[in-house]
Amino acid sequence: MPELHFPWIEISILVPMIGALWVHMFGDRENILTHAIVICVATLLLTIGELLDFLYMDTFEAHDHGRLLSWIFNPRFFVIDELSAFLIPLSALIFLVVVMSTLRTKAPRFSLKLALISETLVLATFSCRASWALIWLLISATIPPYIELKQRKRCTRIYALHMGVFAVLLIAGYAWQSLVDVGSTAGLIAGALLTAAALLRAGIFPLHLWMTDLFEKGTFGTAILFTTPLVGAYAVMRLVLPIAPSWGLQSIAVLSLITAVYAGSMALVQQEARRMFCFLLLSQSSLVLVGLELVTPIGLAGALCVWLSVGLSLTGFGITLRSIEARISRVSLADYHGMYRQMPMMAGFFLLTGLAAIGFPATVGFVGMELLVQGAVDIYPMVGTLVVLAAALCGITVLMTYFRIFTGHGNRTMVPMNARPTERFAVLMLTLLIVGGGLVPQPGVASRYHAAKELTNQRTRLLGPEDAGEHSVDEADAIVVETE
Repeated sequence: MPELHFPWIEISILVPMIGALWVHMFGDRENILTHAIVICVATLLLTIGELLDFLYMDTFEAHDHGRLLSWIFNPRFFVIDELSAFLIPLSALIFLVVVMSTLRTKAPRFSLKLALISETLVLATFSCRASWALIWLLISATIPPYIELKQRKRCTRIYALHMGVFAVLLIAGYAWQSLVDVGSTAGLIAGALLTAAALLRAGIFPLHLWMTDLFEKGTFGTAILFTTPLVGAYAVMRLVLPIAPSWGLQSIAVLSLITAVYAGSMALVQQEARRMFCFLLLSQSSLVLVGLELVTPIGLAGALCVWLSVGLSLTGFGITLRSIEARISRVSLADYHGMYRQMPMMAGFFLLTGLAAIGFPATVGFVGMELLVQGAVDIYPMVGTLVVLAAALCGITVLMTYFRIFTGHGNRTMVPMNARPTERFAVLMLTLLIVGGGLVPQPGVASRYHAAKELTNQRTRLLGPEDAGEHSVDEADAIVVETE
């Protein structure tokens, strides 16, 4: 397997870990938020270097360079490939913009130390293949939100119960899989356990109660960091997709489709902004798993593109709500707040990110949603119809929320409502990526399509063409050629 030209993976994982120790040692300083921002910027630059190095090599996968930190990390665990290449810098960007949008007055409530620990775990997870290391990383990532809930003296029963079941299913499923033949009847039990664990982590209905509980009781920043990277979808891609039979993927897609429509409907009737965002995120993230049912490169490529667009757009949508909430407390959607005159830039960014999440033209989510819908309609017309319905419900929710927060009679306050420089910089970064990804989509689409082809090929090698449920890729090739 080729090697990168620099140990990007190990160092990018190590930097936020060292940053967490630094914040723990000097946590009482007034400028500790600036230190955390610098650490997140350094991590993002390292992950971008990792991505550029990988793209320069023009290969499907690569190991880290050398054995710089072999005494800490087993070099066999961490590999970058076309599936994770874009997810790693995306995750680093999510952590950066959330930390940058944190007001200094809110820094004591939002634990920077736990955020940096979470970043280490997320980057290590996306750099890890299916192995026991991935299992323990997935379980370890659930601990920081639990610690925060305990520190805030909030009830942890619902969250702890769901994450405890997730850990048990994950360990039992992978242990069973390592003891039996993947293609045998006994292997179906392992697949079922891993599938249940992944669906629980992704918040698929009816296993989504922990998400609403976390958004309600935890800090908004921690809830965004724990959910927007879509770690549950990564668990499905690594642990379930290679071994699940076609009917197993269809069951995942049906539950995900039900979740998308259900969550879109629930988001439409919420009276509180946090719960609205939670259901909006749940609806759009469920569409990533819908693409698994198609078992075709075009449908899976669409799902992977939607994955990137959801991470970018809904993170921006969430930090906008978080910035407003930091100034006026929790936002009720029962009244009109008239915030446009006081926060015009945030109003425009709010609308841009909300529409990008549902695939509005000229945004990063447009091509991915089109590929997902077209791939679904060509094989299962009803699935495509329900995907469009879920997107329509989310679109109505975004516009309704915009009118509730930014229109109406404005209430003048003595508190300054304008965005701080770090908030403006975070907004600018996400805006350029959202619009740039919509105007020049081909590099991202080509990468996602190649990753989808390799994933379907891996399924075919493990399960055979009949059990894999593989469809013809000629049409997908033709569509990708047209986009070029």
